[in-house]
Amino acid sequence: MKIIRFIPAFAAMLAAVLSFPLPAVAVSDKEIAAPSAVLMDALSGEVLFGKNPHEIRACASVTKVMTLDLVMEALDSGRIKWTDQVTASEHAASMGGSDIWLEPGETMTVDEMVKATVVASANDAAVALAEFVCGSEDEFVARMNEKAKQLGMKETVFKNCNGLDEDGHVTSAYDVALMSRDLLRHRSILKYTGIWMDELRGGKTQLVNTNKLLKSYKGITGLKTGTTSRAGSCITATAKRGELELVAVVLGSPSGKQRFSDAAKLLDYGFANYSVYTPEVPQDAFTEIPVTGGIAGSLRTRAETDEKFLVKKGGEKDMTSRVILPESISAPVSEGDKVGEIIFERKGERFASCPVTAAESVREMTFGDVFLSLLGRLVK
Repeated sequence: MKIIRFIPAFAAMLAAVLSFPLPAVAVSDKEIAAPSAVLMDALSGEVLFGKNPHEIRACASVTKVMTLDLVMEALDSGRIKWTDQVTASEHAASMGGSDIWLEPGETMTVDEMVKATVVASANDAAVALAEFVCGSEDEFVARMNEKAKQLGMKETVFKNCNGLDEDGHVTSAYDVALMSRDLLRHRSILKYTGIWMDELRGGKTQLVNTNKLLKSYKGITGLKTGTTSRAGSCITATAKRGELELVAVVLGSPSGKQRFSDAAKLLDYGFANYSVYTPEVPQDAFTEIPVTGGIAGSLRTRAETDEKFLVKKGGEKDMTSRVILPESISAPVSEGDKVGEIIFERKGERFASCPVTAAESVREMTFGDVFLSLLGRLVK
């Protein structure tokens, strides 16, 4: 009897424990070994964690994120093509550090040069691409700095396109997150940033990615590592799980192993604590509104939204929406005209909206319309 009584009591206690919310994963400055780090939501640009995010530092080959961003812009605009042949100049071939040993006059396609820049962090390929896009590395670097200003990168000055140590070539973890987020707009770059091993020159040149998170972190998509004596070990790591996409930047880490550990901690924190909320359009938005002075007495409405919002996990329950429509509307009304709106609220406070539009056109009633209507009634 005692056992029989104990089982329901234990079951109830166990159920209570299992239903109790687990503590959120946290991360603190002390847990991040690097002197500077940022975790950013790629969707909104919201900073979810920062440790000295605006500290001015070197970033080594993470510089190539901006180089690739401008190359991708040139590709997307049609100014250059993936199949275009790029010829290595004396200047490009003279680069030291990580490279693919380009010979002056050697040619490769844009596709191959991008692959070399991303996977092997090839300094010579990065310069060859810069010269191909803008005519010279100096012109390309000037464009890099213009783009940095456009993105609001206030702590950044580029002196070269590959990240080799140079006085005055500086950035910040926050700025690196901004340019990484911008590069993610060009989704085809992920085809390259996700490569672990590849080859060039018909197999004569082997490429191995230095981003070891590609082999160990769930959802990792890239993006770029970098190491020099001045910058230390750096990484901008991007990952996506479901709808949530994150950018983790680590600058000045004491070792390559530590930068990967720090980046993984930041990404773990983001995925454990945040999610993406996609609001549904209320059915109230699909209705009919009376029309005054129109050829028709009412018009149908419609609404749609593809908006997505970052929320803390569990915060979806605080989201509400309401539809605001007029009691009537005056003709003329064209299909697609805004006739109302849907207000999305978090704990009663507005945070977004989307329009309710006319699903059809209703023209204004003319004297001729009135005359024909009366004539029709008389005939009947």
